[in-house]
Amino acid sequence: MKKSYLMIAISMILVQGCYTAPPYEPSSRVAVGYSGVNIGIHYSTYPDLVRIPGYPVYYAPRVDSNFFFYDGLYWVFRSDNWYVSGWYNGPWDRVGYYDVPVYILRVPVRYYRQPPPYFRGWHADAPPRWGDRWGRDWEQRRSGWDRWDHRAAPAPAPLPTYQRNYSGDRYPRAVEQQHTIRSEYYRYQPREPVTQQYFRPRVQQDQQRQQEQRQQEQREQERRQQEQRQLEQQQRQQEQQRQQEQQRQLEQQRRQDQQRQLEQRQQEQQRRQDQQRQLEQQRRQEPQQQRDLERQRSQPESRGKAKDDKAAPQGQVQKYKGSQQEYERRRKEYEERYQNR
Repeated sequence: MKKSYLMIAISMILVQGCYTAPPYEPSSRVAVGYSGVNIGIHYSTYPDLVRIPGYPVYYAPRVDSNFFFYDGLYWVFRSDNWYVSGWYNGPWDRVGYYDVPVYILRVPVRYYRQPPPYFRGWHADAPPRWGDRWGRDWEQRRSGWDRWDHRAAPAPAPLPTYQRNYSGDRYPRAVEQQHTIRSEYYRYQPREPVTQQYFRPRVQQDQQRQQEQRQQEQREQERRQQEQRQLEQQQRQQEQQRQQEQQRQLEQQRRQDQQRQLEQRQQEQQRRQDQQRQLEQQRRQEPQQQRDLERQRSQPESRGKAKDDKAAPQGQVQKYKGSQQEYERRRKEYEERYQNR
């Protein structure tokens, strides 16, 4: 009895593990690029493809893998992931769970040539229970993926049979070469966003990349111009400050020169005034000296003394005349100097 309970518990754990969501969060955008990955699938020749009745999807019944063709691309479900390629032998690119087209998700279980273990017990004519596998969030965001009108299904894309001529060593490995060959032989225009992104012409990709590069260069040029303008503005401000400082120094020097000149004029004026006072003082003193001499002359004196004094008045007169001449000479000199200034 205990063994039966143990087996039931183990079975429940295994079943729960089978329905667990993937260990990483699915991509919320179209996850298709040109960085091909190796998924362990190699075909030496072009596989035979058969259309699934009522679906715009082909599958490869003779290929030992979950291999489909839809909307101009090859789709492979392997290791719980979807991979896509424009050629039957890759290179392959992984597509996020949220971006897988609904008609690929609607393919019935019976057309999976290598179904994973958790497909067991599911109805063969119904699509896999992706909501149980990928979680409630995926089920809410892809709501209604399993409800559709079979009569309104789009026509399937034509098979790229031109790829039969490229097998073995002739198979193109470079993605650019694959797109070049496809643009020459395959004119189908895809409907799905993920397919449109994958089949976007290389010229458009180059143009978009060049446009992004030009935008980046333009932003870089604008940034350099902004820095140049800021630098020039700083230089102008520094030049203005330097000119203002020079102007301030010149103004200060001019005021100092004016102050010195004013002081010199005041000193010169004071000196002339002092000289003028001295001359005036001498002029006032000269009449008094002359009157003293005349008084001395008018007084009678003894002969001996008169003889001795005769020379004295004459010398004093000469001295007076000399002082007067010196005064006139200095006065003229001062007047000429003053006029020259």
